[in-house]
Amino acid sequence: MSAPLVAVEKLKKYFPIRERFFAKVERWIRAVDGVSFHINTRETFGLVGESGCGKTTLARTLLRLVEPTDGKAYFKGKNIYEMSSKELKKLRRKVQIVFQDPFTSLDPRMSIEQIIGEPLIAHGLTRKEERRMAIQDVIEKVGLAREHLRGYPHEFSGGQRQRIAIARALIPRPELLVLDEPTSALDVSVQSQILNLLVDLKEEFDLTCLFISHDLGIVRYLCEKVGVMYLGKIVEMGDAEELFESPKHPYSKALISAIPPLDPEMRRERIVLRGDVPSPANPPPGCSFHPRCTFAEPICAKEEPELIDIGGEYHVACHLISG
Repeated sequence: MSAPLVAVEKLKKYFPIRERFFAKVERWIRAVDGVSFHINTRETFGLVGESGCGKTTLARTLLRLVEPTDGKAYFKGKNIYEMSSKELKKLRRKVQIVFQDPFTSLDPRMSIEQIIGEPLIAHGLTRKEERRMAIQDVIEKVGLAREHLRGYPHEFSGGQRQRIAIARALIPRPELLVLDEPTSALDVSVQSQILNLLVDLKEEFDLTCLFISHDLGIVRYLCEKVGVMYLGKIVEMGDAEELFESPKHPYSKALISAIPPLDPEMRRERIVLRGDVPSPANPPPGCSFHPRCTFAEPICAKEEPELIDIGGEYHVACHLISG
């Protein structure tokens, strides 16, 4: 079996809390707290969980948009956090990201042609005429016309702006595409168009993807493997179909029970979680999910469960499973 394209080992990202600007650190927000996973070539790995669980911070830390507190992340076997500035620039070409809000991720002072062509200029990939041809080619691949290249971001709808953002990410021909909730800011009618576009582009550009979302229905449609995050940690990870058909962790069961069934006459037992998500600045001892878990045992409040392989590269962090 070939080595994974991306491998993350015990990655942590903590943010300091201070009473005053120059005061000492009082405590830490544990946004990402010891996460490990890998993504194989041409695989789409889905990262799901409630808002605030650390999904976006994990993606930004992986790409070194923010620096990690601890841990390692490898791209093609090379540690991203040990790369020189020259090596990191080369990585930027191979790894691209599409952000959640297409309006704030596009420079309003630049034309669409300038926005899409900027990565080519930054990496010195093509000459002017070749660059123009590449821009025209990619704008058509995302479902827009060449005439749109003369426009500016404010002249387009949300769905069109996201297509432009996708075109900008694809033009340097990346190997890994990080999609940070790319449809959550769009109307429902537009979401399906963007999702179908992403499926087609993944095949055409031979992409490996990290797909971040809180919409489990979309994740099931797009992803081969899924990781469920809760309070900065992955609590369950494995094959997407197995996870959705037979979730093991109580948190995963609750999330999946909230997905509306395709058959309106089908009745599914809804699991309602008690209480609120704890603060990542003051996580509970032991298993971070135990204050909201219906099945919690005394050990859950004392010892943190490890994410262990229960067979077939399926991982769960739960005393009820691993114990």
